[in-house]
Amino acid sequence: MMQIEVKGVSKKLEDRIILQSIHLKFEKHRKLVIAGETGSGKSTLLRMIAGLDQPTEGEIYFRGERIRGAEETLVPGHPQIAYLPQHFELQKFLRVEQVLAYANQLSVKQAKELFTICQIDHLLQRKTNELSGGEKQRIALCRLLIGKPQLLLLDEPFSNLDQILKSTLKQVIEQIAERLKISIVLVSHDPDDTLPWGDAFMILRNGKMVQEGTAQEIYSKPADEYVAGLFGKYSVVPTRLFPAKGKSKSFIARPEDWKISEKQFLNAKRAKVIKQEFMGSKILYTLQVGKSIILADSDTRSRKEPPYVVYVHYRSNK
Repeated sequence: MMQIEVKGVSKKLEDRIILQSIHLKFEKHRKLVIAGETGSGKSTLLRMIAGLDQPTEGEIYFRGERIRGAEETLVPGHPQIAYLPQHFELQKFLRVEQVLAYANQLSVKQAKELFTICQIDHLLQRKTNELSGGEKQRIALCRLLIGKPQLLLLDEPFSNLDQILKSTLKQVIEQIAERLKISIVLVSHDPDDTLPWGDAFMILRNGKMVQEGTAQEIYSKPADEYVAGLFGKYSVVPTRLFPAKGKSKSFIARPEDWKISEKQFLNAKRAKVIKQEFMGSKILYTLQVGKSIILADSDTRSRKEPPYVVYVHYRSNK
């Protein structure tokens, strides 16, 4: 049995379409990423799965049982589905242990384990007004998990966090999935946060699903430029310059799809280096091949300053 089934769900507000005919199946103990630009309908879909918003059309099922929308019940929300919005509130001036005690359905041993997983066991005696933003977020997350949900929905959990806090939260979310065996649906716009994490991806644009698949499929074989742009840098290359599979006039390539050298080699094209940027472990080169612009990266940095000539080849057997 599927954990979540979204069947033909649409959402309209007056004459504006928020979501249109969305279909989704999601198995237990999986990690799903919903991605898309601002206004694509990601948060609305998440809220409807949580039972906090009402679909205009279609139905959503949790473990075979239809989830009632917000207009069908006095208390919106499903007891086994936890939803952490992008903007949340904690009761002010209470100790953390008091905030968590109100929702606790766990034994003392289970609660201690959860506090460790969420990395908040050292914060229990603090008051909520004495916490940092990252600490408040982990406590809000723990408050949801202490109610023993079977599905966790996270709406942009990494936004407004610096790299250190983001790294801590990533560890927490990974531990939640592994140790608590809870299915997680995560909305995020940053590929560095989602590509290494998600089992499955669903891409929305203007309320419609434009692609779904694994991280590898979404990244390496994007349906179009919109999907490609959500997950990193890319180039649109005329097929006539670099023969590729298929009969289309152009193809999408990632910077790592190219081999570049300052010396001529078999099947390489002459290219002018317009710009080179230090990216940490790589150097990103902006190349001009004929009238086309290509982004390519390399482990080595040239001692020359642009513009200068290199040779580039598309790794078609990637």
